[in-house]
Amino acid sequence: MDMTSKKNIDNRQIRNSENPRRKVYVTEPALPPLSEFLPYLEEIWSSKRVTNNGQFHQQLESALAEYLGVEYVSLFSNGTLALLIALQAQKITGEVITTPYSFVASTHALNWNGISPVFADIDPVTLNLDPKKIEEAITPETTAILPVHVYGTPCNIDAIQYLADIYGLKVIYDAAHAFGVEREGKSILNFGDLSVLSFHGTKVYTTFEGGAIISHDSAMKKRIDSLKNFGFADEVTVVGPGINGKMNEFQAALGLLQLDYIDASIEKRMKLSAKYTGLLGKVHGVTLLKSDKNIRHNYSYFPIFLDTLSFPGIRDKVYDVLKQHGYFGRRYFYPLISSFPTYRGLPSASSKNLPIAERMSNQVICLPLFADLEESDVDNICTIVQNTLV
Repeated sequence: MDMTSKKNIDNRQIRNSENPRRKVYVTEPALPPLSEFLPYLEEIWSSKRVTNNGQFHQQLESALAEYLGVEYVSLFSNGTLALLIALQAQKITGEVITTPYSFVASTHALNWNGISPVFADIDPVTLNLDPKKIEEAITPETTAILPVHVYGTPCNIDAIQYLADIYGLKVIYDAAHAFGVEREGKSILNFGDLSVLSFHGTKVYTTFEGGAIISHDSAMKKRIDSLKNFGFADEVTVVGPGINGKMNEFQAALGLLQLDYIDASIEKRMKLSAKYTGLLGKVHGVTLLKSDKNIRHNYSYFPIFLDTLSFPGIRDKVYDVLKQHGYFGRRYFYPLISSFPTYRGLPSASSKNLPIAERMSNQVICLPLFADLEESDVDNICTIVQNTLV
């Protein structure tokens, strides 16, 4: 039997062993038992307090600060609003250096604030902003750096802070992927001027929608909290042009309950990631992210990078074959933000300026990873990847 025939039989057996109606997406939220959420809902119904800094909102800010090991937490209805307000709170103007290898909200937040995004290339190992490329992009108009902890892997925090100190720049971290991530036992949310979290349904920790800004002093928290509540300082005083970004009591209540389960959820993700690594780590044509023993990861994503030089078109072929079997990976992050019509006219958006980001974007697939993913699904996914590479 030739190799092509064997591959077709193997893939057919995988397909026939599955429920043809079942679809496995790149992620799904880990939700607590509904019975445990109902008492929170009953309390909301009883109090009639559904938003505007209610009891669950206050409790969650305190609980998250303790869990994450940070000083101040300001909750938001979603992570994008938190990004918008973080830039407002730091009074950022002019140009901000950021990454093209991220979800588009990172750059949209700059655009909505009237700030000019400047793209810099990424490091080929971490896929985060390359500090050398950041420095090359600094101009007299640069006021801040907006790095992203991609896939929850910490940026080169020390090098970025060094540049910020030398050139007098603010650093606002998009930490949407980085809930609970630590470096050498310390939360990476304690670095930079501000860090922004997302609690979207695709994230390790979710409040349906939601987000937060992590700040380091009471004056900044007070400013952030005013900006997210229309600019009110007290009942009759508006001190600035704020917006409505408040998290409601339903989201906050879910967030409190989620904290009871988050460690177990991350543990399950870790085991599944280890299984993926064991099955794909030595497969020719597949590259995985390198792990760092000094980092406490949250295993938010499991990206693989396929050798499109040796196997032309292989990334999209694997992506399509997985879908045929009911496994919906995502090409996070493809295409680059810099290639979207809104941004591709910027001088920094040229592919010649972003060769590493361009290459990695054309190779990546994030495989399904979530707490309730079955190990048998990991086996099937890895078999499909290997068979398609033959």
